[in-house]
Amino acid sequence: MIKKIRHVLGISGGKDSTALAIYLKNLYPQIDMEYYFCDTGKELDETYGLINKLENFLGKKIEYLRGANVEMPFDHFMKLNGNWLPSSPNRWCTSKMKLEPFEKFIGNDLAISYVGIRGDEDRDGYVSSKPNIQTIFPFRRNIWSNEMIKNLLNNDNINFIVDTYSTITEQRDKLLQILQIVKEPLSPRFSQTTKLNALLSLDITLFNKVMFLYLHTINAVVGQLDKFPLVGNEDNLDKQAIFNILLKSGVGIPEYYKALEYEVNGEKGIYNRTRSGCFFCFFQQKIEWVWLYEQHPDKFWASVAYEKEGYTWIQGESLLDLIKPERIQKIKEEHLKRTNLKSKRTKSGLLVDVFKNDEELGCVSCFV
Repeated sequence: MIKKIRHVLGISGGKDSTALAIYLKNLYPQIDMEYYFCDTGKELDETYGLINKLENFLGKKIEYLRGANVEMPFDHFMKLNGNWLPSSPNRWCTSKMKLEPFEKFIGNDLAISYVGIRGDEDRDGYVSSKPNIQTIFPFRRNIWSNEMIKNLLNNDNINFIVDTYSTITEQRDKLLQILQIVKEPLSPRFSQTTKLNALLSLDITLFNKVMFLYLHTINAVVGQLDKFPLVGNEDNLDKQAIFNILLKSGVGIPEYYKALEYEVNGEKGIYNRTRSGCFFCFFQQKIEWVWLYEQHPDKFWASVAYEKEGYTWIQGESLLDLIKPERIQKIKEEHLKRTNLKSKRTKSGLLVDVFKNDEELGCVSCFV
């Protein structure tokens, strides 16, 4: 008997995972999706508000996961880590409060994890190393992980791919083009990415069917399904499409994305928080720390309380130094200058351009 396969989607409180939950419910209501949120206890109130609105839309409970059965998991794990703040090279916050609770939530069950990496992003996101969990990316024209693509397009599989395409493709002209690409071995001159893009450009659904049949041969999680509705998904959604999904659904944009005005040297600028996750996340930009100080002073001072001599949220600068009037002015001046430069390059009037700074380096487990 085939074991039940769970379908799971993690909600970060950010735009992409929220939009993905709405998108999949609208297009694939037959999928019995489970939703979860890894709660650190250090989120903005707006994040919890968004989750409540999303629950109302989905008509389904979003399960809260915690790395420890305590009120403030962050404080618990910080103590276990010698009271050292997390940092880019030491992301204990991600491993202890995001990844471990998720893998405990799944256990040994077979699961398909849906992740909201967009079609205009060049990254794969978090892919579990556990063989019982397979990651799918519905917003991309390539919904499969890089690992699965690498396995399928291995030169040793050329005959399998040729035979499979030949069996499922009735359009002779298209088949000849496809087989010409398939029969070309991977090499420094013909990379995996080049081969993949060429096949997807000819027919995304056909490629997905080949992948689906291949997954059966290696007993991958998706390959244990009789059918998988996303095989026919050819969408490739960018940031503007994500905002459109959120607005059309009525769930709306996360409140912390709301563009607020500031003034520096007589000029007007706008700032906002560009990511979900802990309010003191070390990945956020300096202008976001200023935003936190001015819009959520209670959260800012809670962040200050964690800093000690020798280690701070921002490398080489304490939060107390950051909020000195002359330093705030400098940060706003630099931010306004960058914003104006970007505005000269793109003046589309689209909502997406209001949020043009939100693609900075970050941890996908928290910010999707």
